[in-house]
Amino acid sequence: MSLRSYQRRVQEWVIACFPPASASNRAERSHRFLEEALELAQASGCKEEDALALVKYVYSRPVGEVWQESGGVMVTLAALNNALAVDLEEASERELQRNWDRIEMIRAKQAAKPAGSALPS
Repeated sequence: MSLRSYQRRVQEWVIACFPPASASNRAERSHRFLEEALELAQASGCKEEDALALVKYVYSRPVGEVWQESGGVMVTLAALNNALAVDLEEASERELQRNWDRIEMIRAKQAAKPAGSALPS
């Protein structure tokens, strides 16, 4: 899998699934990423109190550079998947296909959330 190809294909799905304002909303995309990262951490055994302590720790430090933090996410995601014995490429492709199959359900869920946010109402 080429990451450039995968990122482009994800962008095609985002544009097909969400209104333009939602697809390009940095805060909303950031919230959705955080939600998914927390769900993965939870599924991997991370305790809520550890997640909350990490939030406090991260936000007590200077803000990083987006490009560097994006790279860090990819490195640590690959390392976590190695520890969990999960094929990251296979999981990524399966989830993208699953999302294409669930566009209407995702749109309905999106419509129930506050505009411009992935936060629950």
